Amino acid sequence: MNFDNHPCFNPNACKSFGRVHLPVAPRCNIQCKFCNRKFDCVNETRPGVTSAVLSPAQAMVYLDEVFAKKGNISVVGIAGPGDPFANPAETLETLNLTREKYPDVMLCLATNGLNLYPYVHDLKQLNVSHVTVTVNAIDPAIGANIYSWMRVGKRVVRSEAGAAVLLERQLEAIQALKAEDMIVKVNSIIIPGINEDHIVEVAKKMSDLGVDLFNAMPYAPNPGSDFENLPEPPKDTVDKIRSEASQHVKQMRHCTRCRADAVGLLGEAHDQGLMKTLQACQRLDVEQAVVGKVSSRPCVAVASMEGVLVNQHLGEAETLLVYGEKDGRVQLLEARTTPAAGGGMERWAQLAETISDCGALLVSGIGPNPQQVLSESGIKVFEIEGLIDEAIRAVFAGQPLNHMVKRSLTACGGACGGNGMGCG
Repeated sequence: MNFDNHPCFNPNACKSFGRVHLPVAPRCNIQCKFCNRKFDCVNETRPGVTSAVLSPAQAMVYLDEVFAKKGNISVVGIAGPGDPFANPAETLETLNLTREKYPDVMLCLATNGLNLYPYVHDLKQLNVSHVTVTVNAIDPAIGANIYSWMRVGKRVVRSEAGAAVLLERQLEAIQALKAEDMIVKVNSIIIPGINEDHIVEVAKKMSDLGVDLFNAMPYAPNPGSDFENLPEPPKDTVDKIRSEASQHVKQMRHCTRCRADAVGLLGEAHDQGLMKTLQACQRLDVEQAVVGKVSSRPCVAVASMEGVLVNQHLGEAETLLVYGEKDGRVQLLEARTTPAAGGGMERWAQLAETISDCGALLVSGIGPNPQQVLSESGIKVFEIEGLIDEAIRAVFAGQPLNHMVKRSLTACGGACGGNGMGCG
């Protein structure tokens, strides 16, 4: 693996080596005033734009096609169209599948950094070599003018309070990345009248943190965003900022504002054939259950009434059966008690901790609250019915569970003893 072949981090490589972004992260945890992700034109080149959103399994089919067609791809990255760590389960599964199938390719991420820190160790374990964090301000008063809100846990935080939380988490994550010897690039968007006089201060701070590369990106007007009427900064302003920032940290000057589904060389015209392939992959009925590939998640939890079938709604499960490898074979390891009902969202946070060594949970039914909490904790939930033995063998073999997926979904309270008010 030659790190010099990353086209974004090395301008000498961008004419020879390409990248592919896998659009598997649709949700975002921040609303930037310069961003609008609702529109997609095939001729647009900007972050947040994609012509399809793929599941991790679909992304692997697409990636196979990309490698078959283009022989110069050196980097596989995830850059949205939302934020990778507003979609941690999909992000980590995609990286895991890619690393397993293509062990020699470089892995890369671009994130706002709000929820990055908890996953730094996972990225290190997967040998993710390059991470880009967008830091637009190191002064919360300025940040408050750039972001409308951010989702911190289960709360929406606005104004300077939100910008302060974002900054604290960004700095913490960057320090952790550098402590793990990962290569870090920081993007700072030059927004006229907002932070153009602040970018050099950001560069100074990033230099103090040991950041490897700094990308002062000129803001581009985005129809439908709060800043849609702001002009793009003049070229001489951008050049001046980059020149001053270069006194503190190495500058990137060849950025092409990549889409979330970018593929090929930087600046290369979008490949229409691969765009059609991307859109076709979004329609594929392929869903893989892949767990146990990362050492920290080697087990699978199951909700069952009698220990033979996957046939219990999570809200009613007082225990979960945990399966994993022992003595060379997959077998039942133990039954774990679930947190008592009535705890609301905290109940599901406790459950996520209880089965934190499990990459998947097999249930016959689940409410939206536990689904959200467990997914955000990196636990993939499969709503299926059938024999535990058959499902467990498929999961550990990385085989699809399509034939076991419940075909008739019921309303909350219709598949369990609940009152229809949600799992709590």
